[in-house]
Amino acid sequence: MKLSTLFYNLTHIAYTHGENGLDYATRRSNDTLYIYFQDSDGAVDWKNNLDFPIKCYGNLFAHRGFLRVWESAKDCLSEQILDTGLKKIVVSGYSHGAALAVLCHEFIWYHRPDLRDTIEGYGFGCPRVIWGIKNAYHEERWAHFNVIKNIDDIITHLPPAFLGYFHVGNMIKIGKRGNYSTVDAHRPESYMKELFKAEM
Repeated sequence: MKLSTLFYNLTHIAYTHGENGLDYATRRSNDTLYIYFQDSDGAVDWKNNLDFPIKCYGNLFAHRGFLRVWESAKDCLSEQILDTGLKKIVVSGYSHGAALAVLCHEFIWYHRPDLRDTIEGYGFGCPRVIWGIKNAYHEERWAHFNVIKNIDDIITHLPPAFLGYFHVGNMIKIGKRGNYSTVDAHRPESYMKELFKAEM
């Protein structure tokens, strides 16, 4: 699936609402499960976005606000993720939803070792989620996760790296520096425009 198609789906699909501001959707096609997480759409989401002290999560340290929402998502999605009839899972999110996709991807990697070679993860306009010193442990878990960054997008620089946060997975850069303001670079129409350009 093209990145532009995946992003279109993210921004047009009907979402289910859960606790702590969670907005998610799932679609199944034969033995493939698609999981989508919506961008910020209200005050609760922004409260979680800005709650960036670290919290321990298993052997990881992560953004506390995003973890709070992911705990709600995990309750909603675990049964589908653990379905042994699945051969592939594609998880994606935009902005706030991209942060949840980071955590969901790790959950799939940990609980479905049989799918480690077929997980696909995509975070469009993804903030930093994981804290600490990046090492082989992180690289293994997010080997199939992709951060799609419109060059000047301010959200992809938050929380700041000097606080110890870092991006996981592979960085895919689109757009050119100076095409947008740092805020406009994050807008969905800007992502769609640059994704189309990149695919021409």
